[in-house]
Amino acid sequence: MTATDVAIVGTGPNGLAAGVVLARAGLRVHLHEAAGTIGGGLRTAPLFDSGVVHDICSAVHPMAAASPFFRAFGLAARGVELMQPEIAYAHPLDGGRAGLAHRSLAETCERLGADGAAWHRLMSPLLERSEAVVDLVLSGQRSVPRDPAAALLLAGRVAAHGSGLGVRAFQGQEAPALLAGVAAHAVGRLPSLASSAVAMLLGHLAHGTGWPVPRGGSGRIAQALAEDITAHGGVFHTGHHVTDLAELGGARAVLLDTSPKGLLALAGDRLPRAYRRALERFRYGPGAAKVDFLVSEPVPWANPEVGRAATVHLGGTYAELVRQETANARGVRTGKPFVLVVDPVVADPGRALPGKRPLWAYAHVPNGDPTDPHELVRAAIERYAPGFGDTIVAHRSVPAAAYEAYNPNYVGGDIGSGAMTLRQSLARPVPRFDPYRTPLPGLFLCSSATPPGPSVHGMSGCLAALSVLRHRFGICDAPDLAPGPMPLAFARPM
Repeated sequence: MTATDVAIVGTGPNGLAAGVVLARAGLRVHLHEAAGTIGGGLRTAPLFDSGVVHDICSAVHPMAAASPFFRAFGLAARGVELMQPEIAYAHPLDGGRAGLAHRSLAETCERLGADGAAWHRLMSPLLERSEAVVDLVLSGQRSVPRDPAAALLLAGRVAAHGSGLGVRAFQGQEAPALLAGVAAHAVGRLPSLASSAVAMLLGHLAHGTGWPVPRGGSGRIAQALAEDITAHGGVFHTGHHVTDLAELGGARAVLLDTSPKGLLALAGDRLPRAYRRALERFRYGPGAAKVDFLVSEPVPWANPEVGRAATVHLGGTYAELVRQETANARGVRTGKPFVLVVDPVVADPGRALPGKRPLWAYAHVPNGDPTDPHELVRAAIERYAPGFGDTIVAHRSVPAAAYEAYNPNYVGGDIGSGAMTLRQSLARPVPRFDPYRTPLPGLFLCSSATPPGPSVHGMSGCLAALSVLRHRFGICDAPDLAPGPMPLAFARPM
């Protein structure tokens, strides 16, 4: 292998983001991927019909539309079109009722009736400071907030809704259900401070930069990142399962886009005992059990307006979701799990063929659950869309236990690479001022097990790469990530 400045193990969104930053800084970057294709959670492939592609992991990308890394990277200028549905997300309830989060905050509030004013009071101030709120949540979480007003604004709402008191501002069931469905993206106990922070972040973005799907599938984001890396001299090695750090060609810096379990597998015997034991105590969260459907027609929702949303949360009322998610976090399997459904064709009609369209769904289940989720997910959809089963042409199920075989970062099916508790949200993966550096010189962690945590935002990889530049190469200025040639200021250091 040619001389390498940096080796990156894993090409999920954070490994790719790190590769972009480091290659643009003029370093010789090699990326190693065990699978035959890059992308990690950003893979899109045909499963049942060559003309219909399915997102294998992530499908909807509110953070790609909002994160500082992708704002700097400029997806649109690189040909990645983020398609916005008319309704960001929906939450059907029994009896044909539904909460609908329109892109328009005013329309959402109008449709919520008596709860519209309370929803406006909750979301409008966050929208006014949206960029500062996003930058705060997606920071390394080890420094003083740049915008103290945004921090106070967010903290008050997180405390109120994390304690369960905030929901008392609502009179009906639709608004609390909307919040609970978004909070459930934290995949853990409800309510909690961590899930409340997720609800405030994703909830207000629904009325701002939106909850888009990439035209053609999530793999387009990975492709754009990879193209920039190769344009700046980066090299990919697919089908290479790294089992020993010695395989990485003596790189001056190694970044692992892996879970703490993966870090231990590669370097456990070399790590100091205290750090190793801290990694061993790292907790993984509940699992996701996935079902991909090929369906003949749109989902026959009892409330037709639900069909205008690309993302739909299923699980019933606020109280039902609290019971289910809390039991699930304790490892108790229930018969009515929270289910997240994505119908990408709602925003991207080009994903469908006559009589054939993809439908994406997963259920929250206990970590490591081996149960085939197909019947659970189908029943959850049919509760609000009678006759859905008649539209199914084909399906593929992936139990939580099998998700780890697909991607080793998903330990026991935990797609967030670590439980989203308050402690682990603030001290991922261990309490260190620079959470990306390990005690081994030159070895860094850049996965979503580091701040700011899960989702396709690229910030864990970006922040890890900036740490590498400072500590291994003496480069203190971040490279320009905008489309275009590499700035001369970042010529390769000797």
